Amino acid sequence: MTKYGTFPGARPRRLRTTPAMRRMVAEHRLHPADLILPAFVREGISEPVPISAMPGVVQHTRDTLRKAAVEAVAAGVSGIMLFGVPEEAKKDAAGTVGTDPDGILQVALRDVRAEVGDDLVVMSDLCLDEFTDHGHCGVLDADGRVDNDATLERYAEMAQVQADAGAHVVAPSGMMDGQVGVIRDALDQTGHEEVSILAYTAKYSSAFYGPFREAVGSSLQGDRKTYQQDPANLRESLRELALDLDEGADMVMVKPALPYLDVLAKVADAVDVPVAAYQISGELAMVEAAAEKGWIDRDKAILETLTGIKRAGADLILTYWATEVAQGL
Repeated sequence: MTKYGTFPGARPRRLRTTPAMRRMVAEHRLHPADLILPAFVREGISEPVPISAMPGVVQHTRDTLRKAAVEAVAAGVSGIMLFGVPEEAKKDAAGTVGTDPDGILQVALRDVRAEVGDDLVVMSDLCLDEFTDHGHCGVLDADGRVDNDATLERYAEMAQVQADAGAHVVAPSGMMDGQVGVIRDALDQTGHEEVSILAYTAKYSSAFYGPFREAVGSSLQGDRKTYQQDPANLRESLRELALDLDEGADMVMVKPALPYLDVLAKVADAVDVPVAAYQISGELAMVEAAAEKGWIDRDKAILETLTGIKRAGADLILTYWATEVAQGL
């Protein structure tokens, strides 16, 4: 008598026999609504500027950003995350242009909201690094260190102006202690109770951010190891998670995605709020570079990486391939 719990009675390959069978029993599926498109808008340009280290990605003009938002809506993408790139001469130690209502990021937020309304969730990176002449995510003290509490005051201002400009969601990415609570208070006190916070809960000090520095024209001096997390640590992320939720985060994020799938899985298991993961610039660059060499199948690799992020527990995935993948799905 055949034992059906072991071979030869048990044959898992029966469920892999045809594309239809594999599709039917798939445990995880990507959907366009899972995807968020990060986009860069640069001040003072008349044509999109390609980012050399991120093939297929550009610094947008205001006009091309509006078109990209419309294209994302048509593809079924859920959200767009905006990053502003100011003119170099406008950067200063306090990142003043980041809280100027007429700064490039606030102008872009108004543009996109005017173009797509509520058909796309318009998100805004809430950080100072694009706007400071030293490239750090906060203001510096007399010794050149990032001053956590002084930076929180700037984040409160940023939250208000971004919400005034039309952001549905603000996304504090600077990894300052207490940032979510300060931003929540600032939003609530200025009549923006409905604006959500997507907290960069576990943002690691990663080698994979390199291409992003080109994308935002970073002026970074030194590194960010005193405020971004050590790649060796996992429990620390769960502590950050508990603090962010206690301070009022509506959604939480792990960044980068692929090198930290274990962290993503732990976070997803621990919470009852939406969990995002950011497939960052270096992740894109690796796939595009290997595909350009003919070493991997680009389209299959993109879907495999995104499926892995989804399988690890992400409800939402920020990826520069969002619109392209959504169109294919």
